[in-house]
Amino acid sequence: MKLISQLSKETGVPVGTIRFYEKAGLFSGVKRKDVTTNNYVYYDQDVVEKIRFIKMAKAVGFTLAEIREVVDAWYKKQFTKNARLRVLDKKLAQLDEKIAELKAMKKQIAICKDNIENDRST
Repeated sequence: MKLISQLSKETGVPVGTIRFYEKAGLFSGVKRKDVTTNNYVYYDQDVVEKIRFIKMAKAVGFTLAEIREVVDAWYKKQFTKNARLRVLDKKLAQLDEKIAELKAMKKQIAICKDNIENDRST
């Protein structure tokens, strides 16, 4: 069992972020029943692994809402291989859509720039 400062050090995630994730319902710590003199919250190895999962998922573009939907099932291996692949395929499709939107935006900006450079602006 680790205190939040130890958890932060082990995962490289700031204490404030860990508290935010916990308030967002991504995981939870526990208070020791045998200790009544403080409000310390302790975290087990499952939380360390969930934070690593969250970091990986964020790095590849998942939102916290999306992570919240899948973290427990994914982490506890309750998702079948096909279910995990569907989650990733859905994210890939979203990324492809976003790339298409960005390309269209880039094209419009290039047209505007060309119009300005060639005195065709209004």
